[in-house]
Amino acid sequence: MADDFADVYARLRTIMLEAAPAMTINRDEPGALELRTPDIDPKTKQPGWFGTVTTKRSYVAFHLMPLYTAPDLTEDISLALGKRKQGKTCFNFKKADDVLFEELSALARRCAAI
Repeated sequence: MADDFADVYARLRTIMLEAAPAMTINRDEPGALELRTPDIDPKTKQPGWFGTVTTKRSYVAFHLMPLYTAPDLTEDISLALGKRKQGKTCFNFKKADDVLFEELSALARRCAAI
């Protein structure tokens, strides 16, 4: 199972990095990628959060923080990707899925464009 998660994590990490080249890497280590926006959060005075990819015990989580402020970006996602969604910004994967990863990549690019 760990090898499966390593592959899933590596692919989701690539999707995140390729979709958001203008973002800053805050953390990049095995099992944990965090990207920040160039915009400063007025409350925290820190760069805003863009997304994370994190290996958990039973899945790999892919978070897109812009979905908090632009939930309409998920209105046209497939039912299959919607089933992977947990909460407002997180998509969970236990194994790689080329079709869903392609759709998730497009969603991440739309998030990076706003």
